[in-house]
Formats: sequence, C-alpha cells, structure tokens
Amino acid sequence: MPYGPLNRLGEYCAEALAEHGCPSVSVAVAERGEVVLAEAYGVADLARGRPATPATAYGLASVTKPVTATAVCLAADEGLLDLDAPVPLPGEHRWPAPTARQLLRHRGGFPAFYAWDYGDDERRIDASRYASLYRAPGTGFEYANLGYRALGLLLESVTGQELSAFVRERVFEPLGLTGCHVGRSYPGPAPAAVRYTPDGRAYPDYDCDHPGATLGWAPAGEVALFAQSCERLLKPATAAAMNEAVPLNALVGYGLGWCLSYGDGPVVRSHGGGGGGVAAMTAAVPARDLSVAVLTNSTSKAARDAIVHYVLDALVPGYRPELIDPGIQEPERPADLPEGLWAGRIGTPDGDVPVELRTRADGRVELLLDGVRTDSVAVAAESCDLRAVFPAQLPTADARVNSPSLLLSLRRERGLGRGAERLTGVAHAFKDDGDREGRLGNFLCHPCELTAQPASTSNARSTSAVVL
Repeated sequence: MPYGPLNRLGEYCAEALAEHGCPSVSVAVAERGEVVLAEAYGVADLARGRPATPATAYGLASVTKPVTATAVCLAADEGLLDLDAPVPLPGEHRWPAPTARQLLRHRGGFPAFYAWDYGDDERRIDASRYASLYRAPGTGFEYANLGYRALGLLLESVTGQELSAFVRERVFEPLGLTGCHVGRSYPGPAPAAVRYTPDGRAYPDYDCDHPGATLGWAPAGEVALFAQSCERLLKPATAAAMNEAVPLNALVGYGLGWCLSYGDGPVVRSHGGGGGGVAAMTAAVPARDLSVAVLTNSTSKAARDAIVHYVLDALVPGYRPELIDPGIQEPERPADLPEGLWAGRIGTPDGDVPVELRTRADGRVELLLDGVRTDSVAVAAESCDLRAVFPAQLPTADARVNSPSLLLSLRRERGLGRGAERLTGVAHAFKDDGDREGRLGNFLCHPCELTAQPASTSNARSTSAVVL
C-alpha cells in the first residue's frame, strides 16, 4: 500500500536484501492504533519458494522482552506480585535476591547467557545451572536473558499458568493480536518465516531455556501495534514507570523492558532482537502515536538496520540511529596489571576447573587450562581490569556442545591486610565463528576467581614451563 514518504520502500528493501544476503523482510507502520503500512519483500522459505507476506510471522528474539515486561507489570497491577519485592531464586547466592524491577531493567546481578537446543542428540543445556548472581543487584547493567527467565518463572508461579498462556490471554488477546505467540515453534495461523544463517542455510527448529527473553513470534503489523498500545493494559502509574529509564549512554536508557531515548530529539521507545536466523526491531514515537516494526529471517542484522534507519529517517523528524542504540560506550585501554602468576578456578556445573593466568609486561596474558597453554592480548575498561579472549576449550559437557572459546572478564581486588590480591569475575565459554557451521553457538557464564601467586612460586612455575 502506498504511504507518503515511504513510496520507495519496496525498491529500497529489495536493494538492502540483495546487498546483505537476507532472504526477506516484513515492514509495518502503525499510527493512532491502526496499521497504515504492511509490506513484505523477499522469500520466507527458500526451499519451497514461499514469498514473504504481511501475514508471515517472524521470530522476535529479544523483542520478546517487552512482551514479558508488559505481562509482569500487568501482574503487578493486579496484585499478583510486587515490582519492588525480592524475587525468590533457587539455590544459595552471595547477595540478596533482586527485585522484579531490577530484573526488568537488567540490573538484577545476573551475567550474560544464552544457549540453544536444536532438538537432536546434543545435550540440552539447563539454564538453572548457570543462574547465579555475579554482582549485587542494582549495582550495574548487564543484559541478562537469565533475568527475564527468572521473571517468566515468577509469572508462572504467581498466575498458575504457563508463560505462553498468560501472555496470550492477558496481553495479546486484549490488544487484538491474534498472530503473536511465545514458545518454541509458531502455531499459526499463517506459516512462519524459515530462519537462515548469513550464508542462506536453514536452521533446524530450536528451543531455549529462557523463552520469556527470546522465543516470541509475530507478524510485523502486530509487533508495531504492540509497541504502540501495550501501555493501555497498565495503570497510568505503571505505564509511566515502564518509561522511566536508567541511562546506558548519552542518549539511551533502559526502562522496564524498553530502551528509551532522552535529551535532544524525539523520544523513541524501542527494542531490538537477534539470534539464529532472526533480526528484529520495533520502535515507537509516543508523541506522534507512531510505531514501526522491521523483521527479517537472517542472523545478520545488516539488512534490518539499514531498513529500520530508512523508515525512521523518513517518518520521524530529528531521528538519528543513536536514539535506538543501547550500546554502552566503554573505551578499552591496555591492561596494566603487574607481571606475575595468578592461579585459581573457574566454577562450572560439573565442578571447579583449575586455571592459571600469567600477566606479562608486553600486555599479553598466558592461559593454562586443562593442560593446554595459549595466550592473548589483554585489555581493560571501566567495568573490568582484564578482558581477554582465548582459543581454549573449557572441559565441561555443556561447553563442549558448542562453545569452543573462552572470554575472561575480571576485576582486580587488592589484598586487604596481608591477604593476596585477586582477580574475580566471569569466564564465558562461547563460539565466535560467524555462524559458519549453521548453529549459533552458546554463551555460558561461570564464576572465575584467581589469586596472585608469590614471586618464588611464579618463577618456579615459569622455569618448569621453559624446561618442558
């Protein structure tokens, strides 16, 4: 359908799909509660030659988070939960439990994590084995699927319903969104777009253990309507709280499930999503009763980003890409740790794994893990005193599934009294190969704690290493 400043949309989308190797895109614009543009371009299923249509549903990845956030806020309005009460967490934790409000804002103390279950002989990774707090709740932002997993479990506990059923009955149906769904597979009514790697291979159907963070499905028109109308379900005070964002950078903060722009330019409420065969984005401009959705079926976000910026630039005076970019600007610098040996453990669900780290004057660090020695460049940033990536396999069953590399992000804790200095933080087992194998890797989190070794021990181990 023609729509004013977007009369070249079809031509632009065709160019973007071709340039970035993306199979298809669905674009929708809603104004004042009605879809005024719904177009789709490209092929939703390459094997069958099925074209994308405005009714085609796409995976939403993290655009699912605002849906879960709306459901949590609705449950709070109904007295089923308190946004500022501690959320019960299984197991023992170093810090008090986070509140629902902190979890919604990604300030609950959980680290980054994701894991995919492709439904074959590979082991399904149980996210509960990784759901430990890594910092005091409220002390910092960490984009955490585990936090939204905890919120989904909380909703199921207080409502007595599965997450998908509660969201369908209390969020989607009251808004007239009959094509939206949260769960592993899309049940209809129209076929969903097949999810593809950046080089055009179809993913097998996959699941995960954090559905409230990741497993949404919808056609673009309904996503645009949701972004514009979700506040209608909430009490005015709760809707206002959803838009109270804690700053992430100079222009964007994170509220209760949404990114919010502030400062110069129009206020834009947005959320993006990406995963295996999914790149999605929705954005609303409340002052103009305008919202858009752009959904693609490729892991690469390049086509999505180009089309999102084209649409918003045409429709929203004063728009610029920084208004929907939640990236935290954290300049890196060379790590300045003293030379020496650090020894300790990486905590895993299979037990502690011994690890040694040698810091060198040239800015590189050497890692000894599971009998294999490797090295890497070390950097530092505001959030950590040492960050380094190693081609090192963490020797656990979960990490061997699809996480062949190791990322250390550690802070230096200076010794108190006569105690030794420590490096503490997170070790992530992950896969970083550009999705060349057709299965997006997992990103697993583990506590890591290393203690500075005495110089005599360090020298003896260094000499031994040279002899060997």
